[in-house]
Amino acid sequence: MILEEDLAYKETKHILSATEAKEKVLDYLYEIQGSKTVLGIHNREPNAEPSMQTLQACAVTGQCPAFWSGDFLFEAADVANRWKMVYECKYWWERGLIVQLMFHVTPPTQAEVGCWEGGVCSKLSDNQWSSLITNGGNLNKIWKTRLDEYAVYIQFLKENGVPVLLRPFHEMNQAMFWWGGRTGENGTAALYRLTRDYLEKEKGLDNTIWVWDMQDLSYDWNDYNPGEGYWDIFAVDIYNEDYFTNYKYNLALAITGDKLMAIGECDKLPTSSELLSQPRWCLVMSWAELTFSHNSNAELQELYQANNTVVRNKLPKFR
Repeated sequence: MILEEDLAYKETKHILSATEAKEKVLDYLYEIQGSKTVLGIHNREPNAEPSMQTLQACAVTGQCPAFWSGDFLFEAADVANRWKMVYECKYWWERGLIVQLMFHVTPPTQAEVGCWEGGVCSKLSDNQWSSLITNGGNLNKIWKTRLDEYAVYIQFLKENGVPVLLRPFHEMNQAMFWWGGRTGENGTAALYRLTRDYLEKEKGLDNTIWVWDMQDLSYDWNDYNPGEGYWDIFAVDIYNEDYFTNYKYNLALAITGDKLMAIGECDKLPTSSELLSQPRWCLVMSWAELTFSHNSNAELQELYQANNTVVRNKLPKFR
């Protein structure tokens, strides 16, 4: 078990603004790229228990992950507990972790509270899509109203000195999601661009590190690229059973160039040896409960104790 005194990690008053701290996080990730990989875990619903998997990883490995991730989500109970999840985001930042927020939310054609099948997993018509990405369109206005609400939470983090990785559109090449599977200039990439422009330029949220995320279900990743100026980290979700092939790694390298790249999600984690041979992954995040069904305790312990991986006690003090 992780030591109680470690869980009670003493916070220090932040001296840096959220935007200054954001630059420290980015500088650190650039500093370690090519030599070390930050280990993290996503915390899946319920938002009433927003660190369930983080604490399980602590218990299994004896180490605290260096990266916490949460989600706005869509079911009534989870929407009602969004503030609890956001407070937890702040809590872990104050205890030394890098933090991330994701948007598994319903489409603007539906109410904010909804369902997975037929909600998050649904499809907009071409006309609806055009209305969404066209400034002044009806769905465009509804989406921006949604963003106004999400911005309240991110503004709270900004005011409390918290920079956050923001991954609004999970697996942009995954057509099962209402936002996904649309290639080209006016496809999913256009929704990503307008979302970033609105949150940064209209809402003033400059405490965000933007993650562009794809999955290894296809390799047309560049067809979803919102433009180099719109993302800080390129993330690839790796779920295919061939896992961490050199093909995927080299394709990500070709797209990323000198910028940051990460394993955005996986069920089976790479070994420390695989990370040694693919050292440009600056971060790897395992997906919630799948972490423990696809990796043995011994495998997790080996990875969390490896010299080329980063857990919380190896992170610098960003605050």
